[in-house]
Amino acid sequence: MFLRILGFIISGIISLVIYFEVSNVNFSSDEPNKDRLLVDLVSYVLDKLHYDPQIINDDFSIKVYDDFIDAVDSQKRFLLKSDIELFSQFRLSIDDQINSSDIAFFNIVYETLITRIDEVESFYSEILEDPFNFQINEEINLDYENLDYASNLAELKRIWRKRLKLSALDGYASKKEIKDQEEVISEEEIEIESRTAISENLKDFFQFNSELERSDWFSLYLNSIVTQFDPHTSYLAPEAKEVFDQNISGKFQGIGARLFKRNQQVEISEIIIGGPVWRDNLLNVGDIIIAVAQSAEEEPTEISLMKLTDATDLIKGEKGTNVFLTIKRVDGGIEQVEITRDIVELEETYAKSSIIKDDSNVYGLINLPKFYVDFDDYGERNAASDLKKEILELKNKNINGLILDLRNNGGGSLKTVVDITGFFIEKGPVVQVKSIGGRKEILKDNDPSIIWDGPLVILVNEFSASASEILAAALQDYNRAIILGSKQTYGKGTVQNVVDLNNVISGNTYGDLGSLKITTDKFYRVNGGSTQLEGVKSDLVFPNRYSYIDIGEKDLENPLSWDKIDPARYDNSVKVFNYAQAISNSKERIGQNEYFTIIDQHAKLIKSKQDDKTISLNYNSYKEDQAEFKLQTDKLKVIEDFNSPYLFEWNDSNLDVNTSYNDDMKEKRDRWIKSLQKDIYVNEAMNLLKDLLSFEGNDILSQININ
Repeated sequence: MFLRILGFIISGIISLVIYFEVSNVNFSSDEPNKDRLLVDLVSYVLDKLHYDPQIINDDFSIKVYDDFIDAVDSQKRFLLKSDIELFSQFRLSIDDQINSSDIAFFNIVYETLITRIDEVESFYSEILEDPFNFQINEEINLDYENLDYASNLAELKRIWRKRLKLSALDGYASKKEIKDQEEVISEEEIEIESRTAISENLKDFFQFNSELERSDWFSLYLNSIVTQFDPHTSYLAPEAKEVFDQNISGKFQGIGARLFKRNQQVEISEIIIGGPVWRDNLLNVGDIIIAVAQSAEEEPTEISLMKLTDATDLIKGEKGTNVFLTIKRVDGGIEQVEITRDIVELEETYAKSSIIKDDSNVYGLINLPKFYVDFDDYGERNAASDLKKEILELKNKNINGLILDLRNNGGGSLKTVVDITGFFIEKGPVVQVKSIGGRKEILKDNDPSIIWDGPLVILVNEFSASASEILAAALQDYNRAIILGSKQTYGKGTVQNVVDLNNVISGNTYGDLGSLKITTDKFYRVNGGSTQLEGVKSDLVFPNRYSYIDIGEKDLENPLSWDKIDPARYDNSVKVFNYAQAISNSKERIGQNEYFTIIDQHAKLIKSKQDDKTISLNYNSYKEDQAEFKLQTDKLKVIEDFNSPYLFEWNDSNLDVNTSYNDDMKEKRDRWIKSLQKDIYVNEAMNLLKDLLSFEGNDILSQININ
């Protein structure tokens, strides 16, 4: 989960504001319904507590209108052009409706949508009665954003025929590949099986849809309003709040991923450290789950119109059981992923370290998956205390350089960030926090002791976010480390707090009102620049599969802007290694490395695939396209041949022999060590460290500012 702290700083303030400013708001007892109350309540809290309150005017109205229409029918599967013309009368008046607690726009969209869904349900079976001809040449355009709505039901039916044919073609192609190998059934039978599977899938699809309640759709409408403030502000219905509150303390069984609904799609929002998805690198944040099956033989069930809780129920399960997820990757490719459910071990979320050796030196690497802490007792195990322990143990092994791996670290406790930064600097400010009302606080490291003063390299990627960015930014501003990785980190420079709406008013007779996750604060580097949008720019950029794809805060809708405040008073004049020369050497190596060249080429392929929205419905053409993409993708497998010349060893001093699951954990650690041996990014980080050491003592130390 992204940054949760300010538990010590801000949550108490929020509570006070709500209690004294909001709890006494009187909503009239004749409010017609819960929906109007929620609109009134949510808009009030946003105005009072959001970091950057929005002016609710015609421009705001247009954005809400567009987002809500997109949320209910992003793929233009149900609504007609005439419906959109009917809705458009509200395009400039939603702001007035919000201010007057009117929900006429929602009502008409909801009633129309339910009617259209029922109409589609009435004709899809007719489409599936006739065989699909996969030999004729026709295409389907999946550029939903630029497609027009159907003019009438007849045209909508034709659109559905193509989309059902595409679904059947995917199943047909998979089954035919097996048939070509085994010669078991005829092509006609394969086609019938594919069509039947689609029919059964749609029955489930519309059954789940029928179980959606009005409140589920209204939650979409509320979120179309609140997300105009920023992408991290959201309304959490009571059911959604329960999901949000789940944490990873102790152990739990599942695949180890958190999901959220956006535009009728179930998207991976977080990979839980320690789970099977994280351990085996099976999914990525941003991947979309299209369908779920419990076996390879079972036809997958589409989940787009399911409640999130229903979709989650299909995915989770007991340890040792398998689930088959049909995934749409960020590159547009679709594949089925088999995941063995497992117990997510808390131990896997903790810092761990490795000893690295070459012919002459010893190095250390520490992996920090998140900035964890017990908010009720900071004296308990936390990221800062564990990292300190790892550094000291590595120093006892006489390491000459250190790599801190923050890749995929989505954040955590702010206090641990401040403490960890202090391990590498003498003392001084670490981060600036600006809150609602313009209040600014500078969080400092006041401990003059330094635990590690040797060469330091920090690995980041596009998914290093929030607290990770604060640490990387601080050590970059102090000229204390070289940042290696993606062009920039995620760019999340904001803090959210959860407001329980039930505590905001008294005398509520409508039941549980849910909660509002609201952005209340913004982070700034010690140099004054925000980490919002821009993140932390790497001093040395590695090619990776996401190099040309839009990933990060800047690519979300309505992000808060980047800005700058006055810098804090800090000393970055400490003597450092000649970073400039080391970076120059590394750039030259990367440019000449065949593996990095292949990675960059693959990244360009992914971008081109993502941009291609037209798919052939002819089997031969479809097969050729798939084969060509697979051929290009398979070229990436050559990277599996890479093996670092450095020797990686498990730092056995941090394996507790008394751990009850010691054997299991040892197997997981061994697997981690093997992955480091094959990690081309870690290898180049090692090369850079080696360069820095070679410069030491050669009179090329300097006071270089690498901002």
